[in-house]
Amino acid sequence: MAILQSEKYKRIHREGVREFGEVESTLRDERRQCLEDRRFYTIAGAMWEGKLGEQFENKLKLEMNKIQLSISRIFSEYRNNRITVDFISKDGTENGKLADTCDGLYRADEQDSTADEAYDNAFEEAVGGGFGAYRFRAVYEDEEDDDNDHQRIQIEPITDADTCVYFDLQAKRQNKSDATKCWVLTSMTRDAYIEEYGDNPQSWPKDINALDFDWCAADLVYIAEYYKVELKAQTVYTYEAIDGTEEKYTDADFEEDEGLTDYLKAVGTKKVSEKKVKKRRVHKYIMSGGGILEDCGLIAGPNIPIVPVYGKRLVVGGVERCMGHVRYAKDAARLKNMQISKLGEISALSSVEKPIFTPEQMSGNQDMWAEDNIKNYPYMLVNPITDANGQTLPSGPIGYTRSPQIPPAMAALLQITEQDMAEILGRADQGEKIAANISGKAVELIQNSLGMQTYILISNFAKGIQRGGQIWLGMAKELYVEPGRKMKTVGNQGQISSAELMRPVATEKGTELENDLTQATFDVVSEVGPSSSSKKSGTVKNLIEMIRITTDPEISSVLQSMAMMNMEGEGLQDTRDFFRQRLVKMGAVKPTDEERAEMAQAAANQPPDANAKLAESLANEADANAAKASADTVGVIAKSELTHAQTIETLAGVEVSKQDAAIKMAQAIQGAQAQQAAFTPAPTQPVTMSETPQG
Repeated sequence: MAILQSEKYKRIHREGVREFGEVESTLRDERRQCLEDRRFYTIAGAMWEGKLGEQFENKLKLEMNKIQLSISRIFSEYRNNRITVDFISKDGTENGKLADTCDGLYRADEQDSTADEAYDNAFEEAVGGGFGAYRFRAVYEDEEDDDNDHQRIQIEPITDADTCVYFDLQAKRQNKSDATKCWVLTSMTRDAYIEEYGDNPQSWPKDINALDFDWCAADLVYIAEYYKVELKAQTVYTYEAIDGTEEKYTDADFEEDEGLTDYLKAVGTKKVSEKKVKKRRVHKYIMSGGGILEDCGLIAGPNIPIVPVYGKRLVVGGVERCMGHVRYAKDAARLKNMQISKLGEISALSSVEKPIFTPEQMSGNQDMWAEDNIKNYPYMLVNPITDANGQTLPSGPIGYTRSPQIPPAMAALLQITEQDMAEILGRADQGEKIAANISGKAVELIQNSLGMQTYILISNFAKGIQRGGQIWLGMAKELYVEPGRKMKTVGNQGQISSAELMRPVATEKGTELENDLTQATFDVVSEVGPSSSSKKSGTVKNLIEMIRITTDPEISSVLQSMAMMNMEGEGLQDTRDFFRQRLVKMGAVKPTDEERAEMAQAAANQPPDANAKLAESLANEADANAAKASADTVGVIAKSELTHAQTIETLAGVEVSKQDAAIKMAQAIQGAQAQQAAFTPAPTQPVTMSETPQG
């Protein structure tokens, strides 16, 4: 792969090399100390590196690596308190289904890419040296399947992050969410570089060697993944449809679909607003000291996919500084090693006082003195000594060797050094010296006190995990968008399930897309707490306490089932599944979609119970009798109403007949009177009504 030679790539390369030189030279001392700290407690002999080792050349150099034990304790606390992310609604509205889907997909990506390795490496480098990192990468789901273009997000470790990961100096936030540039270095042998890229470093511009960072050392060649944030200005148009709904389109949408404008006019959509925005994208290049080797194009998501992790971070004098658990313990450890080495030298010398004789005294008797420890002679012989006059002198030893003495200052210094190291590294031994008769609450308080000494390290790592969740969500919104694609998800208890992306479902508002990650606008949070195993253990303990004080049999049964469901142990999975199903049937646990479907299928296939069938038959018979009685009652009421109606009609008929008879009688009387008047003569004088007849 030859170096890209266009003016655009030359400009990008000059800019990248220049800015990286500024970043590397500014952070060089800090990152060098981070590397020294990691070597100090991991590499045998590294505690004596530097000027101190030169002063103790050809002397005993022992190492009492108590720092390694302290780091292991912190690392064990972290592994027992795994940290993960949780996606929550940005505006506080309900969107639990999609958030749960994101949680499950994230855990599945962690599981498939063995993310624990990336997390563990980043955390240990941050605790030891002060700086670690891990990365996200989009990879094909099945690289051997030519027809499968689906991609998944992979979480990968970055080793030796303190010497290979750099962000631009303008990035001030700890999680580097405000960074616009990032470099990830990789070293290669000169031959491997020439074979892969076809580029000889000897052909590089001469001024590259004058920079602070040497891209081509004596036997190594460095290449870098260069991430550069690009802000592309675009206009977002808001259109209102005839039904009142709003849709947004960008310049890119109109460029991709030339007929979109005509379509919007045809369906009666009108533009209501437009807004100019800057869309954040990340461009990736592969560069060396000679130029741009590869243009990888735009990557998924709006964020640089590199996550920094710090042990302890602070900014002093405008320079970002970081350190781990080792930095301030190094001098105490060096002093301890010096004292132990000196004490070892003293102890190696003989502690037995030996007599000193002249050669004249030992002549002929040396074997006897040499074999005395074995043969235990009753006496020892020496030759007499004569003076200048020939007179015999006392022949005892002329002196004795002395046992080495430990300087008083060393004993006092050893005690002080031990106390200093305990205060710096934490008194882990106090957690082991717990009396058997103290309460569990007291034990918990002691353990919490020990944990607070290293809580800042785990808390800073939680910030890195939170940033990782933000990067993952930005990538997932672009990669996990294939309609109908089924993806594995992992529940918070480790249960495996599946989610179908962008599945159409019928709702009260009409047809909507379920698991549409393009609408996943969530905040990402991370919590520091006990691991799932520790939580289950605490849950079981609390449930057992509740069972003791519960008198309701139904509540006690629920608590017992929940305790069994949360039990940890080998071969208990089937038992936990049984008690979960029991709780689901009791209504104490909300069933999943799969469990709900299984329950419906089981209910459909379940043969009717004899007692239930008999009870149903009796119930049907009772219903039939009740219906018959009701029908009879209705009949009686109807018959009664008919009789009443007939009575009214009869009475009405009687009255009518009487009226007819009365009319006929009146007519008959009037006829008779008229006939009688016809045969009677008229009177001579009419009688007036006003006159009164006289007596």
